[in-house]
Amino acid sequence: MATRMQVTIDCADPSRLARFWATALGYRLEEPPGGFASWRDYYVSRGFPPEEFEDDSYDSIVDPDGAGPRMWFQPVPEPKMVKNRVHLDLDVGGGRGTPLEERRRRVEAETDRLVAAGATVFRVLSEDGVDYYAVVMQDPEGNEFCLH
Repeated sequence: MATRMQVTIDCADPSRLARFWATALGYRLEEPPGGFASWRDYYVSRGFPPEEFEDDSYDSIVDPDGAGPRMWFQPVPEPKMVKNRVHLDLDVGGGRGTPLEERRRRVEAETDRLVAAGATVFRVLSEDGVDYYAVVMQDPEGNEFCLH
């Protein structure tokens, strides 16, 4: 039996990143546990100081189909300092069976969509004669991820 997992991302603003990644992945913001009107109410019930949470904040997202891992955005005090040692690759181009120009078009369209959502382009991976096209991006807090 496989082990269930979640992806945890350290960040300064969990609600902002949860909303960005929900948009990027087609996930949804995870509702608070049953019996709680908000995540703030839930965390306060666990003993956390109420002033640390806004009523409309979210810090986790889930795949609406239940197939992908839960993602939790963990608040940390320090800023991101170096390149990620682990990053997400988003396969938006259609895979190897899709012609290169079509993959490029799809990746570029998704790049534009995610830039509008708060991401930035870090670099484009493309070389004449090589059947590969990808864009390395950064989320709103500078975490790298790839579109290919």
